[in-house]
Amino acid sequence: MKKSSFAVLACVFSVALAACTNGGRVDAANFSSLTGVIQKNPNNPDGYNVRGSAYGRANHYKEALADFTTAIELNPRFYAAYNNRALIYRKMGQEKAALADYTRALEINPNYTAAYVGRGNAYRETGRPDLALAGYDQAIARGTTDARAWYNRGLVLQAQGSHTQAISDFGSALSRQPGVPMPYNARGRSYIALGGWENALDDFNVAVQLDAKVAESWYNQATVYEHQDDRARAYEGYSKAVALDSRYKAAREGMRRTRG
Repeated sequence: MKKSSFAVLACVFSVALAACTNGGRVDAANFSSLTGVIQKNPNNPDGYNVRGSAYGRANHYKEALADFTTAIELNPRFYAAYNNRALIYRKMGQEKAALADYTRALEINPNYTAAYVGRGNAYRETGRPDLALAGYDQAIARGTTDARAWYNRGLVLQAQGSHTQAISDFGSALSRQPGVPMPYNARGRSYIALGGWENALDDFNVAVQLDAKVAESWYNQATVYEHQDDRARAYEGYSKAVALDSRYKAAREGMRRTRG
């Protein structure tokens, strides 16, 4: 396989790995094909990076970790492999190792915006919002087009009570990736915090339309209906949230409040 083909595959699988939130699967035939490429080019680190990304997307974290490590051993300056391995470390709960890999990727390539976003997420998940904000700011300042930079920065600002700024960031995320429900849910919550219930309902409705299998969207929609004293529609929304996630305690409580 030509190096340019490797580069395209690496990009496709790396993006899929980073964006995957629903346990995506890669079939056995694809793994076999990727393994065949590696067998023909055992000293090419790109092949391991591509297969590692496929393993990560399929939630085969141990195998993904091994492939990214091999890619790095073959090319110690392979910053994309460090970034991908960092994401696997995060999924495995090894935040310290993840942060080290993100930092190493940025030492090699200070303009690699994906690592700023990833490191920002690691800081946010470990309760260091100021460092997280700095990471997202760096990614945006360096020209990222990744909607997650704005979305995740919005989540930090929202948690800090800066809802107007958060709404702006969620809007920026949606302008770059309009087909996903979570920024609509997040922006709706900030609208509620500012008293904008109608705007919130509009966002929650879009979130439901985009993906009716997200329990949070139904729950959020139901909270607005309950606020409007529309108990029937509120109960319906809470019920759908519980049907999708039986452990959704807040939705069950909402059902009890609005039943009958």
